[in-house]
Amino acid sequence: MRSYLTVSGAAALLLLAGAAPAVAAGDGADRSFTIEDPRITESSGLAASRAHPGIYWTHNDSDDGPYIYAVDSRTGKTVATITLRGVGQPRDVEAISLGPDGNLYVGDIGDNLNGSWDHVWIYRLPEPKELKDATVRATQFDVKYADGPRNAEALMVHPTTGRVYIASKNEDGGGLYEGPAELTTGATNVFRRVGEVPWVTDGAFSPDGKELVLRSYFSARGYAFKGGRLGADHAVQAPLQRQAESVTYTADGSALMFGTEGERSDVVRVDIAGGSGGGDSKSPSKDGGGASSFAGDGSGAMKGSTLVGVLVLAAVGALVFTNRRRNRG
Repeated sequence: MRSYLTVSGAAALLLLAGAAPAVAAGDGADRSFTIEDPRITESSGLAASRAHPGIYWTHNDSDDGPYIYAVDSRTGKTVATITLRGVGQPRDVEAISLGPDGNLYVGDIGDNLNGSWDHVWIYRLPEPKELKDATVRATQFDVKYADGPRNAEALMVHPTTGRVYIASKNEDGGGLYEGPAELTTGATNVFRRVGEVPWVTDGAFSPDGKELVLRSYFSARGYAFKGGRLGADHAVQAPLQRQAESVTYTADGSALMFGTEGERSDVVRVDIAGGSGGGDSKSPSKDGGGASSFAGDGSGAMKGSTLVGVLVLAAVGALVFTNRRRNRG
């Protein structure tokens, strides 16, 4: 969903950029990179390829056709453009996730009018075996929520069960919605609320499925995940970005990749402390601490990116107040 910061807000972000958590540059594949493709101006979702190391699938938010793009993290270049065939005109594509069946799931789940559409769509297509421009037939699924229409920007496919989850986006807090055991084309797929979540712009399961990370504009949180339900949560280190929109784990589970919208947008790698590359998550601690331990001290409600977010908001308010006084003068 488009949501642009004011000039004052942008200035505050620049002033406070140094407060963002430290990130690892990475070597070779899966390092921080800039999306170079001029067609990709609203990258709203990320999914790490399992078939092609170092490749990340992304897509534009809206006002684009049925396209997804394969971007090489080593160069930032688009190495394949996939056109989805067999689907209608996308309305507001917000998320992409890779399932254990080797299929990519694309979430056309945004609703800029916050609940004006009585259904949304999920598109499923096999991840291409070759990285080249191609047209691929996709399956379109109709989706409704059991408790009525809502806006959403996060779609996650569980890496072991293959079940699809959607996190809704609301200023007062959203919900985690669980889809049916299998998506079907012959009927509407009803997603049911199974948990409460904060404001969410994207989410991702760890490769072993034991943790779910949800991000917002100024922070991110990790949740222990078992039996299809949320467990203990903890703060996750996330970079400060101009419009924080996407997150995914690297294929080996050793790091998180955080993306943003805009021309030549950055995707920033944040290493998981002590990560072996196998994607195994640690068990949650009794105090609700990390189900996975991330680089830096991410614990505490006012640490890491959450504190940065508060500082940014305070700075924006101060700048706006100052500008108003100058204008009155």
